[in-house]
Amino acid sequence: MIGGGIAGLASAALLAKEGHDVTLLEAQSTLGGRAGVWESDGFRFDTGPSWYLMPEVFDHFYKLLGTNAAAQLHLTRLDPGYRVHFESDVDPVDIAADRASNTALFERIEPGAGKALDRYLDSAEDTYRVAVDRFLYSSFESMGQFASREILRRLGRLGRLLLQPLDRFIAGYVNDPRLRQILGYPAVFLGSSPDRTPALYHLMSHLDLADGVLYPQGGFATIIDSIAGLARAEGVEIITDARVTAILTRSFAQRAAVTTGVSYLDDTGHVVRLAADNVVSCADLHHTETELVPVGHRTYPERWWRRRVSGPGAVLVMLGVRGELPQLLHHTLFFTSDWKENFGRIFGRRPSVPSPASFYACMPSVTDAAVAPDGDSNLFLLVPIPADPTLGHGGIDGSGSPTIEAIADRAIEQLSEWAGIPDLAERIVVRRTIGPADFAATLNSWKGGALGPAHTLRQSAFFRGSNKSARVDGLYYAGGSTIPGIGLPMCLISAEILLKRMNSDTSPGPLPEPR
Repeated sequence: MIGGGIAGLASAALLAKEGHDVTLLEAQSTLGGRAGVWESDGFRFDTGPSWYLMPEVFDHFYKLLGTNAAAQLHLTRLDPGYRVHFESDVDPVDIAADRASNTALFERIEPGAGKALDRYLDSAEDTYRVAVDRFLYSSFESMGQFASREILRRLGRLGRLLLQPLDRFIAGYVNDPRLRQILGYPAVFLGSSPDRTPALYHLMSHLDLADGVLYPQGGFATIIDSIAGLARAEGVEIITDARVTAILTRSFAQRAAVTTGVSYLDDTGHVVRLAADNVVSCADLHHTETELVPVGHRTYPERWWRRRVSGPGAVLVMLGVRGELPQLLHHTLFFTSDWKENFGRIFGRRPSVPSPASFYACMPSVTDAAVAPDGDSNLFLLVPIPADPTLGHGGIDGSGSPTIEAIADRAIEQLSEWAGIPDLAERIVVRRTIGPADFAATLNSWKGGALGPAHTLRQSAFFRGSNKSARVDGLYYAGGSTIPGIGLPMCLISAEILLKRMNSDTSPGPLPEPR
């Protein structure tokens, strides 16, 4: 198993429980991958995912290992779920933890929008249930799942949802630009923009506007710790500081190559060859295919990637702030008025850094006293930018590349102005930034992207990369750059799809949970 992020740990745990002898190799000294953690002067920051959505996916995964989410995590429901500041409006909007309150909110902002939201969320929930039952847990190895009565009955509608962009779909329900932004922003979770994301993904609104948002006390590193513990309990050997340098293969005449294991550099710099019947790479798929797989055996060579679209890059800003910040919630979003221009700069033919930028702020200290000194605030900013490692590295206390630090400075200034915190910059006592070059260097991320390949039509479902090599027998993939896609829940599902693929299980839905 290559990679100790959530997909690698989850895959290792499931395969070990199935009876496989599993060794997991992680290049870094710590586990978690994108879901990392950084600590300084009593402040603790999650360096990656910070939204706990699709709770049933987490619970289902844990049940496959004989436990459940309640036993593994201490989850808190956020209410309000998040706050939105708009460039065009001095008054922020708070999104509640329940559907009825959000319906009333939409109605107050735009008469008639409450009933429209009800219709929208009915559609989102129905689409979500179909996706879970028929698509998300599928390897797409067999197309027979599309011949089911449930799919055939919805075929016309599903086709329209795939072909119509999300922003145009939303425009059919509400007119107020603020409401359109609230319904459209989940496209960013998918590494895309509302005008490039298929309307099928309006199902995401079911997750935050109806299901609500949760938070695991202790931060998202507790999820990594719990899954790593379960993997070890199943017998998985986890080796850190082990950078895989090649996937080893053997070729036969008139047959596909077969994998024989991997070579890696250990913590002393020595080359180690590890034999294996199967290799699962949960590393970035581009890195795996263009760097680790031998030339001539690559399913996804460089020319394949030239036709693909990366999700956005990002500047991450971790700030330890003296005192409390009552103007912010656990999750706060900042939206510029001209979204088209904002997203155009990130995904357009001539990318550039947006200014002002739409960005996201997370302040877990309002929910979790353990992540900051008593009375102080832990503040994490994520500023979407083009996926471009040449923009530079981040650093501690302003020591990053000038471009990255300037982006961070503008975001701090913008937050200070929009949220009404004029002395914010003066109260910062801890600061660290991360840029696209860091994602490329530490995570081998394609183009320095923060998330993975964008969920456009050509990069969703069976159009996304397969989880099995077409040229090397015994080589499989899992994680955010393969099916089903980006995000912690998707990575857990990816691990389950891997298990099904290795067992030649072509069923479309989740595996049965043990009693």
